[in-house]
Amino acid sequence: MLMKHVRVATGILAITLLMLLLTYQQQYSRSNAQATPEPSAYIVQAASLEQAAGAVKDVGGEITHELAIINAVGALLTDVQRNALAAKQQIRFYRDRETHISAAVSSTGSGTVDYGLVVGSDALHAEGIDGYGVTIAVIDTGIWDHEAIAKNSAGDYRILAQYDAIDDQESGLFTPSYLNYRLFSSENIVPASTLVANTGLTAADLSGHGTHVTSIALNSDLVTTGKNKNSIVTRHIGIAPGADLVAVKAFDADGTGTYLDAIRALDWVVSNKDEYEIAVLNLSFSAPPQSYYWDDPLNQAVMVAWQAGIVVVTSAGNTGPEPMTVGVPGNLPYVITVGSMNDNYSPEDPNDDMLSYWSSAGPTYEAFVKPDLVAPGGHMSGLMPSYGYLPETYPHLYDGGQYFKMSGTSQSTAVVSGLVALLLQDEPWLSPDDVKCRLMSNVLVGIHSSGQDSGQLRYSPFQQGAGRVDAYEAVHGDQAGCANGSLNIGRDLAGEEHYMGPARWDEETGEFYIEGTDYDWDGDLDQHGDSWVDGNPWIDGNPWIDGNPWIDGNPWLDGNPWLDGNPWLDGNPWLDGNPWIDGNPWIDGAGMTETATINVWVWQD
Repeated sequence: MLMKHVRVATGILAITLLMLLLTYQQQYSRSNAQATPEPSAYIVQAASLEQAAGAVKDVGGEITHELAIINAVGALLTDVQRNALAAKQQIRFYRDRETHISAAVSSTGSGTVDYGLVVGSDALHAEGIDGYGVTIAVIDTGIWDHEAIAKNSAGDYRILAQYDAIDDQESGLFTPSYLNYRLFSSENIVPASTLVANTGLTAADLSGHGTHVTSIALNSDLVTTGKNKNSIVTRHIGIAPGADLVAVKAFDADGTGTYLDAIRALDWVVSNKDEYEIAVLNLSFSAPPQSYYWDDPLNQAVMVAWQAGIVVVTSAGNTGPEPMTVGVPGNLPYVITVGSMNDNYSPEDPNDDMLSYWSSAGPTYEAFVKPDLVAPGGHMSGLMPSYGYLPETYPHLYDGGQYFKMSGTSQSTAVVSGLVALLLQDEPWLSPDDVKCRLMSNVLVGIHSSGQDSGQLRYSPFQQGAGRVDAYEAVHGDQAGCANGSLNIGRDLAGEEHYMGPARWDEETGEFYIEGTDYDWDGDLDQHGDSWVDGNPWIDGNPWIDGNPWIDGNPWLDGNPWLDGNPWLDGNPWLDGNPWIDGNPWIDGAGMTETATINVWVWQD
């Protein structure tokens, strides 16, 4: 009996010792984890890619991305390594941040917009102008190899290349097979991961957003529009059904990406521009500005693409209608920034068109008038794979087969990208500045109410830019040299000169106005005012030399500027003098918590 008690006591002691040992190990692990925190992702920039990489290696950081387009690398750095990097000269670095697509859910209304009829691309198709021979690159969530995307209006395969910037993988000419179409049909019940593994798609779209945007730009599907002398009349759905496509994936299934992947995608597009003859770049994503436009590394990469001769079309964002809500990269003065309108379910009647209430509005923090123009973006129907995140999350917006209805400045951007392809097919020698000039000079004179004089605007230029895009008039116009004329992108990128737009703010009235015009705006959604199209006052910008305060408050969200390190570019005229707005963008160590996405998801009006 005594031996039994001894054995029990010994067993209890052993269990107690084991528990104490496990507790010690857990405490040690927690302490060790706290002592060696996980590194954070940064963008490290210098005068050259080699210098940036060398600086990261010197402090023991890990290089994750090579971003030659902005002389930078992506890096994982601990706090100790980051502090060591901050002490180096001629180095600047930024915390990486998330980006998101510019999408919105459409929940009301029974129809979908006939965007070809609204913007006039149908009439151009009838003249043989359908984008043939022009390549559009789309940086988004990837692509679905549906036949109407894989083949152009002539029946030729037109996906020239795919690149996955997340995994840094690319593939060349892609020829879809019958197996691909069968696997991706609406009847399949195979898991998405298996589908992707069996298609060979490098940039497979597990979201649906990238496919939706791409299909608006170049869908070659035919729809019946009526009969003519007993013959069936059909038309192509997409704006540029004859265009070629380069699909670039930089966002995951829920539409989230990072600056590092988005910049790597831009780097790849610019590096492969000549091989695939990329002429148009669609960027249907947005991020809240957290620095001057020229300091943002994503903006810097977009500026390089524009300088390389690529027409960049980007979304204003879906965080309107309040002033100063246009996101990155839509806040760049050079590019074509697109806001959203809808046709009020009457595509034949422009008099009842409405601005989408969530479409982001200007001016930008650097006083530029944005967006540049607006295009259809409400209740838009586009192709989408059934296995995508969007149709699985919002099945009531999916037709059960191929098409999904949604809204957003993403969709408006795709309309304009397709329109640019039409313009460049007709006049391939046009520069990006000339394309922007042509589009903004050939618009409907703003959205206005029924019965209003054409000289009166229903919405502010800070909400609708020059007005609603008109494809037919733009292609048949002859304007040139009227966009970005006072801006020098080379000097801007070199840090030698930066620019300020014509927007101003009246402290007494609390209204925004455009310098040199009688136009003012108090921030309301509906605002009547004189037409301002003549003379194109929104195009010009002045050098940013002394700084010019024009509005109170700190635009960097919650006062968090996000540029780390020290400025390294010499000759920046804006460093001397007062900042134009309260706050200091050069505070070391400030982090970013906001997201930038394929645009905020909102409900359609």
